[in-house]
This record gives sequence, C-alpha cells and structure tokens, in this order.
Amino acid sequence: MLEWLKTNATAARDKLSTEVSKFKNREFMEAVVSGCALVAAADGNISSDEKQKMVGFIQNSNELKVFDVKDVIKAFNSVCEKFEFDQQIGRAEALKSIGQLRKKEDAARLLVRVCCAIGSADGNFDESERAACRTICNELGLNPGDFDL
Repeated sequence: MLEWLKTNATAARDKLSTEVSKFKNREFMEAVVSGCALVAAADGNISSDEKQKMVGFIQNSNELKVFDVKDVIKAFNSVCEKFEFDQQIGRAEALKSIGQLRKKEDAARLLVRVCCAIGSADGNFDESERAACRTICNELGLNPGDFDL
C-alpha cells in the first residue's frame, strides 16, 4: 500500500512539473514558431527543410520538449496560415508573439539564433531571411550585429 502511494505520488508530481513547464514555456514556444514562420516566409516559400529544422530544435530544446511535436506543428501551421491569408497580418501577429520575449534577454537571444538557423536550413540564408531576423532583433530590442546580421 505504501509503495503504491509513493509511486502514484511521484507520477502525479512529475505530471504536475511537466504541466507547469508547459505553462511557463508556452510563451517561448509561440514566439519560436512565430519567428520561424516569419523567417521561413521571408523568401516567399516555407520549405520542408525549414520545417524539419524547427521540429528538430523543438525536440532537442529542454524548454520546449515538454510540448507534443504535434502541438508545435499545429501552432506553426496556424501562424503560416495567417501569412498565407495576408502577409501583413501574418507578420503583425508573428511580431506580437515575438515581442512578448522583449524583457527576457536569454530567451530572446535564443529565439534569434533559432531563427537564423531556420533561415539557413535550406542552405541559403538569403537577404530576405536576414532582413526578417533583423526585424526580429529590432522587435526584441537586440542589436542585429550581435548575430552577424
């Protein structure tokens, strides 16, 4: 009986910890998918390489691996749909989400590095993708020069 209680208490604590992590990092996840979509859409084409790079980052990030990849892809596709509907609306919505990290410098810097990696995922980090990363830096109050942009 005591062993059962210990096992279930541990499982409940782990589940709660995971749920708290999701709550605390949802803002970061939404900013990452928004930034990735903004950069991926910059050259007019969201490639499968860019999507795969983003999914790989999510799966390897301690902050984000608590999220189901399906949920992350769903969030990414939702942002992409806004770009497909209207470029300006998609851009505005993405920047709104990204801007929530403005006062969290470590998270903001990580976001920019991820976005740069997404931009170069197809082997060509072109000027439109660099410009999107500079826009993200400006939204976050970061110096684009810190990222060789």
